[in-house]
Amino acid sequence: MHAMRAGARTGIMAVVCAVLLAAVSIFSSEAQAMKVQEVKSPGGISAWLVESHTVPLVSMRFGFEGGGSVQDPAGKEGLANYLGSMLDEGAGDLPSKAFQERMEDLAMRMSFDEGRDAFFGSFETLTEYRDEAVKLLALALAKPRFDAEAIERMRKSHLASLSYAARDPQRVASEQWMAQAFAGHPYGRPTNGTSASVASITASDLKGFHGRALARDNLRVVVVGDIDAAALGKMLDTVFGGLPAKAALAPIAKAEASASEKLKVIDMNVPQSVVRFGLPAMARSDTDFMPAFVLNAILGGSSFTSRLYQEVREKRGLAYGVDTSLLPMRYSSVFYGGVATKNEAVGQSLDVIRSELKRIATDGPTEKEMADTKSYLTGSFALRFDSNSNIANQLLWMLMEGLGHGYLETRNAQVDAVTIDDVRRAARRLFDGADLLVTVVGRPQGLGQGG
Repeated sequence: MHAMRAGARTGIMAVVCAVLLAAVSIFSSEAQAMKVQEVKSPGGISAWLVESHTVPLVSMRFGFEGGGSVQDPAGKEGLANYLGSMLDEGAGDLPSKAFQERMEDLAMRMSFDEGRDAFFGSFETLTEYRDEAVKLLALALAKPRFDAEAIERMRKSHLASLSYAARDPQRVASEQWMAQAFAGHPYGRPTNGTSASVASITASDLKGFHGRALARDNLRVVVVGDIDAAALGKMLDTVFGGLPAKAALAPIAKAEASASEKLKVIDMNVPQSVVRFGLPAMARSDTDFMPAFVLNAILGGSSFTSRLYQEVREKRGLAYGVDTSLLPMRYSSVFYGGVATKNEAVGQSLDVIRSELKRIATDGPTEKEMADTKSYLTGSFALRFDSNSNIANQLLWMLMEGLGHGYLETRNAQVDAVTIDDVRRAARRLFDGADLLVTVVGRPQGLGQGG
C-alpha cells in the first residue's frame, strides 16, 4: 500500500514538474514581452505601467509604505483596519449609499486594506468608465466623509468579526504568536484591534490616521491594462494629487522575535490543537535570504513534497498538514510555521519538527531535494502572472520590497544560483542551537519543552 502511494506521488510529481517546465517556457517569453514602463506624472507622482490593450480594463494597485497597523496608536489597535473599511463609505458630497450606487453604475471596483507595514488600495475599471471611476477613487482617497452612521455600522461589523475570531483557534494562534514574539513592539499588537480599542475609535481618530499615513511621498503605484503613459500621468494626478505631500509617520524600531517563555498555551475547548512556531530570520537584504527562501521551500513551503509534510503527515500520520514560511517585514523577519493536530499528538508533532530543523542544520538538504525544490520554485513563479490583476499585485509587491522590475527576469536565475552549500549555511544560521517560539491553542497533551 505504501509502495502504491509512493508510486502515485512520484507520478503526480512527474506531471507537476512537466506542467511547471512548460510554464517556465511560457513565462520566459511573456516576461520578455511584459515591458514595465516607469511613468512620472506632471505633478511628480511615479508609477510602474504595463500596457495591455487586449482587454478594455485598467487595474491599479497602490500602497503607502509604513502606513499600516504599526502606526496604530496604543489603545487604538485596529485603527488602520477600520480606515480600510471606511474609505468607500461615502466621500465628497456623496454619502455612503449614493457612493456605493455610483460605484455600481460605473461597474468599477475599489477596496482598501491594511498590512502591518503598509496601507493598500485596489482599483479596477472598464476603459469606457475610466474617467468617472477615477474621480470617484480620488474622492475616496482625498475627501472621505467618516459619517457617524457609517462609522457605527462598520463598528458593529468589526466587533462581530472580532467576536468570531476569538473562537477561531487559527486566528487566535497566529495573533498570540506575534504577541509572544514581539511583546512591547507594534508587531505584537492585534492588527484588527480588540473589542475595547475598536469601541473607542472615533471619526477624529480616522481622520488623523488618514492625514498622517496616506501621502504622496510614501505612495507606490502599479497600473496594468488599457492605458498609455500620457493618460496614466494625468490619472495619477487626479487620483493622488489631493493627498498631503509628506506622511507624518511615527518612528518604529527594528525588532527581533524573542520571548522569555518559549512555549505559550492558550486554553480552548477544541478537539484539535493549533500550533504556531517560529524563529528570527534574515532580512530580505541579507545575502543569505535567497538560500533561506530555498531552504524554507524544502522544509515546509512546497506543500506535499516538503520534508516536514513527509515526516509529520505521510510517515507518522500526526497531522493533515504542516507548513512554513519566510516572512521578511519592514522592521523584522521571521521563519514561521504551523501545524494542527489532535491534542494528544501535539508533543510528538513538535518533537518531529524540532528534530527536522536540527537535522537540516547539521546535514543540510539532499541533492534531490535541491533539484526538486528549485524546479518547483522556478516553475511556479509563472503562475503568479496569469491575469492583469495578478500582474499588478506582483509588481506592487516588487516595488514595495525595493526589488526593481528587473526582478521579473532575474528571480529564477537567483533561485537556480543557490547551491547546496548556500542552503547548508542558511540552515545553520537559522536553526543551529535555536529554540523555537511556540504558541498552542487547544488542550495539548505531552508537550516537549526542548529547543
